[in-house]
Amino acid sequence: MTRQSAGTTENTSQFHSLSTATSVSSLPGMVHGEERTPLVNQGDVEAGHTTHAQYGSSRSLRTATSGTDETPKDTSKRNSMFMKRVRYYVPSTAWIPDYSASLLSGDLLAGITLAAMLIPQSVSYGTSLAKLSPATGLFAAAIPPIMYSLLGTCRQLNVAPEAALSLLVGQAVSDYRRGDHHTRPEDADAVGIAVSTAITFQVGLFASMLGFFRLGFLDVVLSRALLRGFVTAVAVVITVEQLIPMFGLVALEGEVNPESTLDKIVFLLEFAWSDYHKPTMLVSFGALLVLIIMRTSKGYFRRTWWIERLPEVLIVVVLSTIISGRLRWDEDGVDILGVIPIKTGGHFFSFPLKQSISYIRGTTSTAVLITIMGFLDSTVAAKQNADRFGYSISPNRELVALGAANLVGSFVPGTLPAFGSIVRSKINGDVGARTQLASLVTAGITLLATFFLLPYLYFLPRCVLASIICLFVISLFGEVPHDLMYYWRIRAWTDLAMMFLTFSLSVIWNIEIGIIVSLIISLLLVIKRSSHTRMIILGRIPGTDQWGPIADIPGAEDVPGILIIRIRESLDFANTAQLKERLRRLELYGPERTHPSEEPRRQPASTLVFHMADVETCDASAVQIFHELLETYQNRGVELFVTHLRSGPREMFERAGIEELLGSEAFFATLGEAMTSIGQR
Repeated sequence: MTRQSAGTTENTSQFHSLSTATSVSSLPGMVHGEERTPLVNQGDVEAGHTTHAQYGSSRSLRTATSGTDETPKDTSKRNSMFMKRVRYYVPSTAWIPDYSASLLSGDLLAGITLAAMLIPQSVSYGTSLAKLSPATGLFAAAIPPIMYSLLGTCRQLNVAPEAALSLLVGQAVSDYRRGDHHTRPEDADAVGIAVSTAITFQVGLFASMLGFFRLGFLDVVLSRALLRGFVTAVAVVITVEQLIPMFGLVALEGEVNPESTLDKIVFLLEFAWSDYHKPTMLVSFGALLVLIIMRTSKGYFRRTWWIERLPEVLIVVVLSTIISGRLRWDEDGVDILGVIPIKTGGHFFSFPLKQSISYIRGTTSTAVLITIMGFLDSTVAAKQNADRFGYSISPNRELVALGAANLVGSFVPGTLPAFGSIVRSKINGDVGARTQLASLVTAGITLLATFFLLPYLYFLPRCVLASIICLFVISLFGEVPHDLMYYWRIRAWTDLAMMFLTFSLSVIWNIEIGIIVSLIISLLLVIKRSSHTRMIILGRIPGTDQWGPIADIPGAEDVPGILIIRIRESLDFANTAQLKERLRRLELYGPERTHPSEEPRRQPASTLVFHMADVETCDASAVQIFHELLETYQNRGVELFVTHLRSGPREMFERAGIEELLGSEAFFATLGEAMTSIGQR
């Protein structure tokens, strides 16, 4: 190739082996001043050696090696790089200095709206689900979000206690109070605070470690069917837990002491219609009906912004508290919230292990489950908002931020684990949140409510809190019919089985058993699928010199006595362990699925050709197994050929002695060349 300029001709053929990403016409323009060092050595390129481009003039190279004196420009560049790293790992250092006043109204409105929804919700989670004081739920909605707002990468994610996670804490607290692990203590509140603190501390530690070790990809291990089965089971468990106080059967439950969710379902069927407390039942189901009507009605007024943003939960809490105080429902036997002291074990801030170290070992499994579940929910919420508002998030940095948030929260004794919520984060974005300032506003209002608002909730009926939780649980059932029909329509029997297994185990035994067994089965399925090397048999397409999969292309001709195998993925220790058995089945039965007891449908091959264009990498174990496989076929007298071998695997084959075993004449650049050579033989 030549380039003509002003009547002169310059030979540029020396660049013909360079990447096509760089146009030949641009290469002469890359030479400036005294730069005459070739970019690459032509001999190295042709030989396939590793090359290192030598950029910079000889003067600059001499300057770079002449000394280590640092110039002001170098210092400025290093400081700039440091600040970039700080802004990357601490996102608040990026958005706080550059905050625009135009975003303030949206963030403030979103923060106030979420606080109105979150305060009664957190009180409900702390009392009804976690079996602790309302302050534990409020602290979880106020302390962790402050830390997350500094380190989190999602601008709309709201971090607060979650129903399923609070339920797991409540089960652990109940177990300890029943004396399953230790003798029953006199102060049940102190035990509950210690157990909750131990769990939150471990959750923060585990999440931080997962982030530091860059394990944010673990969300891909769990299938949607498994998660749907688990979420549905959690919805059932929470509903059953809340129906007991809604029917006024809390005292009777303490006498009968049903343990599993199945026992509580039987308990409700046996006593709900005969021993219910009428005033409690009327208040709780009346509150639930009002909540449902208000939430449904808001859908018809979406164009009227003030109606759509009415906090129906806060309205019901305020009205029920006022009415209860005026009519003295407590004198009719309705259980009310009463005096709520802020109990944190003696100190507002305390080192987490000071009082909770004896509960660490017994709560580790619960903490692991909460970490996994909370991370999955938070990741889905963060990704949805990032896609919606056009920015990117980092799962690893999200794990670190969530871990740090829970670690800081554990320094306030009794604080529940806090993670992101899909529903709350969506509402946050809808109302106008564009930065984490909205979460800071919510946290500030929640803290004020914790210390100054709780006395005004003295007459709030506890059954109303149960009704509020049931309202949020209804949304968990929303997608179940759609997913069931979807899996049935596409005949995804494995996913349906996984969904029902997770649901059944969680309801019959407990949530921990359900999620652990389902996780193990999910991991086994992933391992099973990854251990099967993806291979296809190639045949000649009639009337052409092209080759294609005989299972997919009608009329593709299988060459008698010759088996052409295309390996469709890189080889590693996992997918090559069964390579020999997989090849044997393809050789004898072809691509169709058949039972091993049936008679072979094909004759044993006398020639075997490996098409390896899709094999990008090969690890040591895979090469060793492949070497043994080739030796086995050689001992049978089968001729062996390899085509389309990439440079990386070829280098591994050379080092492992495969090229010496087969001979260089067994390797071809294309399948056509290999078949021509086989035909000549």
